[in-house]
Amino acid sequence: MLMVGLAIGIVGMTLAGKTEVSNFLKSKGFGYVRLGELTEIKLKEAGLENTEETNVMVREKLRKEFGKDAYAKLNLPKIEEKLKKGNVVIDGLYSWSEYKFFKKKLPRFITVAVYAPPKVRYERAKTRKERSVRDYFKHKTPEERDYAEIENLEKGGPIAMADYTIMNDKQGFKHLHNELKKFWGWLKDEQLKT
Repeated sequence: MLMVGLAIGIVGMTLAGKTEVSNFLKSKGFGYVRLGELTEIKLKEAGLENTEETNVMVREKLRKEFGKDAYAKLNLPKIEEKLKKGNVVIDGLYSWSEYKFFKKKLPRFITVAVYAPPKVRYERAKTRKERSVRDYFKHKTPEERDYAEIENLEKGGPIAMADYTIMNDKQGFKHLHNELKKFWGWLKDEQLKT
């Protein structure tokens, strides 16, 4: 029998494969909270179109009003509600402030980093069809985007402190699915035993 009440924050750079890892955990029965959904809700409430510019505006406004851990604070009630029913995966944890907030507030919280080298991630961006990915290159070079995420969003800290790292350094899903099998074995042995 697997223990419940575990929150797993998925961390990594843009296009590393975080959503695939989240989907894998959802398929194993984990509840799901995507922190960035808050941006979309706020855009809709304000009647704004969902663009890179409006996303940045809303994110900055929320962080100015609630602090750098705004997304963690504002999503905490939803996460706690899901934890009452089982385990939960938190997609889109970015900042060191969010990481520290969850470490303090959630009794059983770990992070899983998904790593893909810059060259692999930039190649992925060229083949993706989603608007957010197309916008990836719109105003900044890939390197500028990475630097901004590391410097402005404090993305490096949570990645460095990850309890487990999944290597997603090859193109294609076969390699990632092999890595996910290893991860699931570790998770069951180390975190979910009763």
